[in-house]
Amino acid sequence: MALEVFHKDETLQMRRKLIGQSCRLFFSRDPVKIVRARGQYLYDENGMQYLDCISNVQHVGHCHPSLTQAAAAQMDLLNSNTRFLHDNIVLYADRLAATLPKKLCVFYFVNSGSEANDLALRLARQYTRHQDVIVLDHAYHGHLTSLIDISPYKFRKLGGQKEWVHVAPLPDTYHGIYREDHPDPGQAYADTMKSLIDEAHKKGRKISSFFAESLPSVGGQIIFPTGYCKRVAEYVREAGGIYVADEIQTGFGRVGSHFWAFQLQGEDFCPDIVTMGKPIGNGHPIACVATTEEIATAFTANGVEYFNTFGGNPVSCAIGLAVLDVIEKEDLRGNAVRVGGHLKQLLLQLQTKHPLIGDVRGVGLFIGMELVKDRASRKPATEEAAHLVRRLKEERIVMSTDGPWDSVIKFKPPMCFSIEDAERVCTCIDQILRDRNGLNKVTYILDALGVSR
Repeated sequence: MALEVFHKDETLQMRRKLIGQSCRLFFSRDPVKIVRARGQYLYDENGMQYLDCISNVQHVGHCHPSLTQAAAAQMDLLNSNTRFLHDNIVLYADRLAATLPKKLCVFYFVNSGSEANDLALRLARQYTRHQDVIVLDHAYHGHLTSLIDISPYKFRKLGGQKEWVHVAPLPDTYHGIYREDHPDPGQAYADTMKSLIDEAHKKGRKISSFFAESLPSVGGQIIFPTGYCKRVAEYVREAGGIYVADEIQTGFGRVGSHFWAFQLQGEDFCPDIVTMGKPIGNGHPIACVATTEEIATAFTANGVEYFNTFGGNPVSCAIGLAVLDVIEKEDLRGNAVRVGGHLKQLLLQLQTKHPLIGDVRGVGLFIGMELVKDRASRKPATEEAAHLVRRLKEERIVMSTDGPWDSVIKFKPPMCFSIEDAERVCTCIDQILRDRNGLNKVTYILDALGVSR
């Protein structure tokens, strides 16, 4: 039976009536109604095509035929409670293990990145017998109550910081306390972590874990300075804690050169827990926690069974396996290197032409372009970033902002993004900024002449 299709205005009216208003839409003033998608392209109810620059969830592309076929075939055969013995979950865990350092060899499958981080928090506390958590400023790790508590991006707008949460400075070499001209910003930022741990110990607190996105996304598409993670891991482990790498936004080859973003810190760096979500199922609700045998054994020893009804079910794992196949067969990591490198170079060229572009940073298909009112002061250009996103939407390009001041234009497109797509986006950005500069010049002249507007 075909589903009823509403006019866009009817859909919007029903959504406002039936769906919680805190569940916000993209372009909330004039939302786009998307009815189908393929690859890196979205199509509205009128058949108009939009280039998707932000759907990192649809990692290998919207509605990839290999994934829909794998899902349908397994759904037609079996989708059972995960307490039944089945091949898919062990086959998938084995495939994931091959992408990770050897010591990360035990897997727990869940339904979302938030669930994965919540479980990682439980694992860390059970293993260390400590309570406190260190996080980075502006971090976001999920929407569960336990994760709101360790997400400054959220808790600063709500109940505030818990006594067992310690917030370290974000290692942002553009806006932070140590910038790109510092001789060793990685060590300098790591030392702030050591100071934070020392202060916690003076208060009688004990550290269970340090949670960090391997590349902070909500924080503004941040690239950690060299050596930061390895040094921080040493300090955290010396304090009796463990290192949790949140790969929910950045895993599965988005950085191109490596399968996991934490691997950018060197072959000798290995977290104690890695959490996965979003791209793992290309939009299907599956997520995962990978950890060591020692941590998993401690979790089992508490005598409380861990059970997840849907996590790792046969259909989810069939989709997960198909995602890994597509990444490999279509060389999407290589594509991230080639296209991401080209996109970054184009943005850097735009930076030389437009003073509004203060910084371009990123790796692979994880790139941020920060807009500033003035390059000397680096004052964030929040309104200008919002204007650019709105104008790009008019050109049928879907973008969004991130960062503490919503001044960073973020690029996290499906991994099938092409050279032509990158050039199209940058051509549009160039023209929009040219138009803005022209308008500003006209405004300046009119003001100088005393002409009312």
